[in-house]
Amino acid sequence: MLARALSVLCLMLLSAVSAMAQAVPPPGLPPSGPEPQPAPPQTPQSSGQQQPGRTFCDQNVAFDLADPSSVPDQYRRFVGVWSDAAWDVRTCAALIVPEVKPDGTASIIYIYGPEGSDSTEPGAVLHGTGVIRDGELRFQNSDGSQYAFRPGIVDMIGHWINPKGESFQATFKQTP
Repeated sequence: MLARALSVLCLMLLSAVSAMAQAVPPPGLPPSGPEPQPAPPQTPQSSGQQQPGRTFCDQNVAFDLADPSSVPDQYRRFVGVWSDAAWDVRTCAALIVPEVKPDGTASIIYIYGPEGSDSTEPGAVLHGTGVIRDGELRFQNSDGSQYAFRPGIVDMIGHWINPKGESFQATFKQTP
């Protein structure tokens, strides 16, 4: 009985955390819902690795990565910058994971924009929250798109399932 109640509580918490994720529109569509918000205040345990003005997918992004010693061992592999990815021939994508808390809640910055100078696809920088469970970072946007990232040997393998049920995969390269 206790195990069943605990299972129900865990499922409720996972649903609540997933619902808190910042809306991330699918590539190629303008953002829906609230406008992207500025990054949340940084924790005192930052590494001081402020990266002002880095450009990903024609979007300028500033971020501060957590000191690796402040991140639980099982989540350290997720903290970092992952870029040079494309879901399709028109849209590039990047993911920054500045920090992960002991409960597996991850701060995320998801970036997408045009792939190539002749693309007319819009882009955005979105700040939000993801959850790491079973070795995979997951988040969902307001249109129901599902994103999942699993560490590869060196890179991060991303999966995106859009509301139509179409599935995409991309390799996000670790970026120093």
